[in-house]
Amino acid sequence: MSKSKGRWPELDPDSGVEEVTLLILEWLGEQGAGAMIRVDAERLREGRPAWTFAAGGGPLSMGLRADGASAAACMNLALLRLREAGLAVPF
Repeated sequence: MSKSKGRWPELDPDSGVEEVTLLILEWLGEQGAGAMIRVDAERLREGRPAWTFAAGGGPLSMGLRADGASAAACMNLALLRLREAGLAVPF
């Protein structure tokens, strides 16, 4: 990650975000937003960030997407973007 432009968030690999991912997806559904996390085997083979989080609808005025090299990196970025979109995710 490049710190020079300040555009990437600091990721905490010990944050335990994987443990609450399903709770986050369920909470988003309760708010009226559709959400998913997936892994793309082709991107994994190519060495590209293979994990994708996507959400839209409900309180999200626009769709939201986050990609990462691991489930934790993907969800950390997704949480950052959800909070930037004005959602007070309780996890």
